[in-house]
Amino acid sequence: MNDLENRIKEVMSIVFEIEGNTINDESSPDNIPNWDSLKHMMLIGALEDEFEIYFTNEEMMELLNFKLISIIMKEKI
Repeated sequence: MNDLENRIKEVMSIVFEIEGNTINDESSPDNIPNWDSLKHMMLIGALEDEFEIYFTNEEMMELLNFKLISIIMKEKI
């Protein structure tokens, strides 16, 4: 686990109000009860603030699980 992934997990744990150690590559709206459309937008805003980046509309739609978020974040920073 690298620093970027740990920071993403920290942001996700705050937004979704879950323990960071429960987040894995498959963590998604399918298995995180609090991950609805509003929380998805909150996650995007929190990631943009934490990493000082901006997502395109296409990228926002691709942020479907922790693994994809990590991949997209690695490309952006």
